[in-house]
Amino acid sequence: MTNPSFTLTLTAEPEHIDELGHVNNAVWVQWIQTVATSHWYATAPEQYRDAYIWVVIRHEIDYLRPALVGDTVTGRTWVDEAPRGARFDRFMEFTSAEGKVLVKARTTWAMLDKATGRPQRITTEIVAPFLAPA
Repeated sequence: MTNPSFTLTLTAEPEHIDELGHVNNAVWVQWIQTVATSHWYATAPEQYRDAYIWVVIRHEIDYLRPALVGDTVTGRTWVDEAPRGARFDRFMEFTSAEGKVLVKARTTWAMLDKATGRPQRITTEIVAPFLAPA
């Protein structure tokens, strides 16, 4: 069984395009954050959304194909592994309208307590909606 995933469709607008004529690498990083945080807000129970916030501590990104102005891409994200303390890895793929993978990423996120700004251990209950049942 695969882990629950989340998808979000994005469109490359003129302001996303660099001098090479394709979506700039910095925009892909923004889109990674947009898809990941949208997954959190769509999936996590309200008490967790209100109590915690996420920060990226590492990105690994493979840029495989360009996206051009007007292209629609689908970002899909999922969590494959149990967390380690306050951290977990999130996987991401962006595909073209034709289904070709444009960008792949693995990002490491840390969960912070919103009130204190300190790292918070990710409990089984917090991560459960993001992982496949055992």
